[in-house]
Amino acid sequence: AGITWKNISDGFLKTGSVGAIAVAESDENVIYVGMGEHAVRGVMTSHGDGIYKSTDAGKTWENVGLTKTKHISVVIIHPQNPDIVYVSAQGAVHGPSKERGIYRTLNGGDSWEKVLYVNENSGASGLSMDMNNPRILYAATWEHRRSPWEVKSGGEGSRIYKSVDAGETWEQLTEGLPEMMGKIGISVSRANSDLVFANIEAEEGGVYRSEDAGKTWVHVCKDRITQARSWYYMEIFADPLNEDVVYVMNAPFLKSIDRGKTFKPVAVPHGDNHDIWINPQDNKIMINANDGGANISFNGGKSWSTQKNQPTSQFYRVITDNRFPYYVYGGQQDNSTVAIA
Repeated sequence: AGITWKNISDGFLKTGSVGAIAVAESDENVIYVGMGEHAVRGVMTSHGDGIYKSTDAGKTWENVGLTKTKHISVVIIHPQNPDIVYVSAQGAVHGPSKERGIYRTLNGGDSWEKVLYVNENSGASGLSMDMNNPRILYAATWEHRRSPWEVKSGGEGSRIYKSVDAGETWEQLTEGLPEMMGKIGISVSRANSDLVFANIEAEEGGVYRSEDAGKTWVHVCKDRITQARSWYYMEIFADPLNEDVVYVMNAPFLKSIDRGKTFKPVAVPHGDNHDIWINPQDNKIMINANDGGANISFNGGKSWSTQKNQPTSQFYRVITDNRFPYYVYGGQQDNSTVAIA
């Protein structure tokens, strides 16, 4: 439970950055990993090579496709059938690509079909499944482009969709939402299927809430911290047991206990938070992922396990000196500089 960590991907995964991971609730031996970080960094955004699958709890892995999607934001597994999987593919960062959108497999990754596609400049930044009725899905798409001199975020391709037939057809949701949007995070409450939250980059951005399963939306929180540096964050997560609780990941770890009206920071070991898993049977058990690594809480975030036991550093650049044998120097993402003899 965070005391020790063991690498399970070396020798199998061919690229280094993981964008999303999901463990099947119906069979914990089945794991799907989507490659390619989906936070569009100004310095570097590492691409991936599709979806990897393990059927032995991570002992071995196989690439099962979607190799050209490059950046995957979400992987969701059907709660009763581990062969039904949905992937939110954000797609290429630096140029147009048709390899983006929402993908679905019904046979454990043997084949994939693209079930939602907007255009070659707009990928899927968010995806949420109603775990009480897995046929219902909410998807957020994002029009974006990373150039050497700018990040373009937002446009006609940034939208929210809903499917009630397991992804066969989709309806765009608009009532109460901003006309022009950027990056979007989406989450439907497991505690109340009519309750849906969206964190939206926009002029009138922030947290929006729907209490009628997406038909209409209300802007409930305008606090800028919920959408700061939108290209890097925007993830939102509804608590699976308490319908009043919702979390937003940003530089701080934000928690609301009033259905998204107000948020307060929760102390975590490291800043720049990007993901959280909440135990659907016990919401005091959580795993948080941030730029420093992963940490686990058993008391609802009051305390967390350490991150000083994980070799998860990220280096943007390295250099050597002139001695022989030479030393290698590098600056770690959001951590100290190091020298290795």
